[in-house]
Amino acid sequence: MKKQAKGLPSRRHLLLGGALALAAPALLSHSAFAITPAEIKAKGKLVVGIQGDNPPWGFVTSGGKQDGLDADIATLFGKELGVPVEFVPLEVNNRIPALTTGRVDVLFATMAMLPERAKAVQFSKPYVANTIVLIGPKKDTIKTNEDMGKFTIGVAKGAAQDTQVTKNAPSTTTIRRYDGDAPSIQALVSGQVQALGGNIFYMQRIEQARPGEFENKLEFQNLYNGACTRLGEKEINAAINTFVDKIKANGELQKIYDKWMKVPVHKFPDSLEGIAFTAS
Repeated sequence: MKKQAKGLPSRRHLLLGGALALAAPALLSHSAFAITPAEIKAKGKLVVGIQGDNPPWGFVTSGGKQDGLDADIATLFGKELGVPVEFVPLEVNNRIPALTTGRVDVLFATMAMLPERAKAVQFSKPYVANTIVLIGPKKDTIKTNEDMGKFTIGVAKGAAQDTQVTKNAPSTTTIRRYDGDAPSIQALVSGQVQALGGNIFYMQRIEQARPGEFENKLEFQNLYNGACTRLGEKEINAAINTFVDKIKANGELQKIYDKWMKVPVHKFPDSLEGIAFTAS
C-alpha cells in the first residue's frame, strides 16, 4: 500500500477544506450584513429600499424627494430608532437582491407577503393591504379567467400580478412582462397591451392618462404588505414588529391611510400560511 508523503494533506482533509471554503462566503455574507437597531443607530442612518415609481406606495416627486405611503412609514420607523432615513429607489425585480446583498438595511417596498418570498427574506407583521386585479377597457367584456385569452396583457415582471395573471389566464394568452410598475402602466395607456395586471391603485394613474376608458375587471388575490429584513436578523425584526403594533394602536397608521388610501385601516391577520412574522 502506497504511503502518503509526510506533511501532505489527506484527501479527506482536502475535501473538508473545500467544503469549508464553499461555505465561507455564505457565513461571511450573513455576518457582514447582519444588522441590529444598535448598529443602525451607531452608523447614524437607516438605509431603506423602496419603490421609486409606484404611487401611492413609493415614488420620487418632481423635486427629487422620495414620497408615498411606504416612505411615510419608513420615516416614522427611522424616528423610532432616532436616525434619518436614506432611501434607495428599487425596481420590482431588484428589491430582494438589494436586501440580501446588504445594499439596504430593510425593505419598505410594497412587498406582498408571499410564501415563496418568505424563503428568501424575513417579513414583519403586515402593515397595509392590497388587492391584485386585472384592468381592462370598459368597452370590452372580461368576466372570467377564460376571457383573458382574447387580450394581450401587460404585467410588472416578478410582481404578484405577474404570478396571478400567469396562473389564471389561459395558456394561449399573450403576456408581456415589463421592468416595473410604471413601464407596465405606460404599455397600457400607449396601446402596447390591451389589459393590465396590477393593484387597486393603478387606476388612479391610468385615469390621469386616459380618463374614463378603463376599469377593474377581475380580482385575483387579497394581499398584505410587510417590511422585510434578512433571514435570521432577530433584533431588527422584533423592533419593526413592535413599531408596527405601536402605529396601529396610536393612530399614526390611520393618519397615513387617510393621506394615501382614503380608507380605514384594514383588519390584519394574526398569521399567514407559510409566512412567519417573527425571525427564528
